Amino acid sequence: MKRYHQLLQDRADLVNEAKAIFKLAETEDRDLTEEEKTRDDEINTRLQTLAGEIGREERRREWERTAQAVPDASSHISGGHDRAIDRPWDSLGHFLQAVAAAGQAGGHIDPRLYAGPSGASEGVPSDGGFLVRHDYSTQLLDRSIEEAVLAPLCTEVEVGEDADGVDMPYINETSRANGSRWGGVQVYWRAEADTVTATRPKFDLHDLRLQELMGLAYATDRLLRDATALESIFSMAFASEMAFKLDDAIFRGNGAGLPLGFSSSTGPRVQQAKETGQAADTIVSENISKMWTRVLPRSKGRGVWFYNSEVSEQFDGLYYPAGTAGIPTRVVSYDESGVARIKGRPAFEIEQAAALGDEGDLVFADLSRYVLIRKGGLMPAQSMHVRFLYGENTFRWTIRVNGMPIDKSAITPYKGSATQSAFVTLADRA
Repeated sequence: MKRYHQLLQDRADLVNEAKAIFKLAETEDRDLTEEEKTRDDEINTRLQTLAGEIGREERRREWERTAQAVPDASSHISGGHDRAIDRPWDSLGHFLQAVAAAGQAGGHIDPRLYAGPSGASEGVPSDGGFLVRHDYSTQLLDRSIEEAVLAPLCTEVEVGEDADGVDMPYINETSRANGSRWGGVQVYWRAEADTVTATRPKFDLHDLRLQELMGLAYATDRLLRDATALESIFSMAFASEMAFKLDDAIFRGNGAGLPLGFSSSTGPRVQQAKETGQAADTIVSENISKMWTRVLPRSKGRGVWFYNSEVSEQFDGLYYPAGTAGIPTRVVSYDESGVARIKGRPAFEIEQAAALGDEGDLVFADLSRYVLIRKGGLMPAQSMHVRFLYGENTFRWTIRVNGMPIDKSAITPYKGSATQSAFVTLADRA
């Protein structure tokens, strides 16, 4: 018991010393000196060590307490029990309150933080210790995916327990000409040749490793006192922002530490050129007709259109010409719910699409040809040190995810020379 209290006192002394360092710098309106920075680093290192020691000591105490509570089997006395460690959390907000309280110097650590389905922690929140219950982390992640527009349409692959990515095989097909389909499979009519040459599909591998999408949030001490508001704000904010950033990466990511977007992948993407003499920042009916011819036949029934809000005004003026006394036909129609349709396929307005006139303001995408890998739910961590001068706790949430188009390149059709793809964009019209 004496050792436990000494550990808590050591932690409190270190936290107070760190506060004093930052307070002095703030009072003198200056940055930390090199000596102060060194000491702050030493304090943080020691706090991390103390976190593990305190955590182990608290687990030992809890084990001793619960062991003493077990009735002697020989007494034949049976009955129910009401231990705090068995009670479920009321909500995510209450859980976050408990995590923040545990991070305070000398703060009470709710025993349920060690008993969640996600597993026990080796430390305290200040070093990223306590894990959000599996149901909460999955709920937040599922809500993010549901709120996204692009992510739910992708082919999703869950990465296994002991892996950090996938080696994804695909058919290396670049042409539909004889001898190129399926990367080299060929069959013959018996009359064409006395002998038949053996062929086989050509396979290749995508090496797709998990990347991390991370967000930070600061919760004031006042907000932490209101579990309902805390849960509402965190759930809405993180679900919405994770959904937006994930969709943005799927659309335009450069593949460097984040997913490779279908509109920026130079491999499978087909870029339809503008019309000769076409005015800047316009879309004409010929653009849409020619984009449609560049879509792979098998993707026409699966893909959808995406466009920037500035493009919708252009849609209303697009007609296919009619002959004498004929009635022009609208290029873009709308169903009863107001969703635009182009060539019979749904068209969705999304924020991630490029501005009018730039490549990516109107795209056709078959996202079943885009693979999205992810592992587990949202991984949280919490710290009381990052913003302690402002009376705020810091919460960090991380999702491990990555994605890329499945096809390596656009496809040359069996007849014709214009390449086709599951992803078609309209070139710049500057």
